[in-house]
Amino acid sequence: MKHYLLSVIQPSSAEKPAPEVLAEIRRDLDVFHQELKAAGAWVFAGGLHGPSTATVVRVKDGDALMTDGPFAEGKEHLGGLCIVKAPDLDSALEWGRKAARATTLPIEVRPFLGDVAE
Repeated sequence: MKHYLLSVIQPSSAEKPAPEVLAEIRRDLDVFHQELKAAGAWVFAGGLHGPSTATVVRVKDGDALMTDGPFAEGKEHLGGLCIVKAPDLDSALEWGRKAARATTLPIEVRPFLGDVAE
């Protein structure tokens, strides 16, 4: 079975949803995660802190250089991720559709290269 990354795309300039809206999104996400687990498609899911908390590590002349901030500034950023097991792209896209409904945010679906050991 292939593994796919479902990336949650979050607008950088967006205001945080009202607490009652956020609570509904969290409930919907919990239902989505339970559905993934029940189907045997669950691998991992998690949200990320904002891009301002990022540290970029680069190697130059054998030394690791660390800089604050995201690798690239943008109008949108990676807000979270979910890794799922699916038999094919169509099945992964269906999980992406369900994730988009639960999060109310765009979801990018991408296959991992090669086979991933389970």
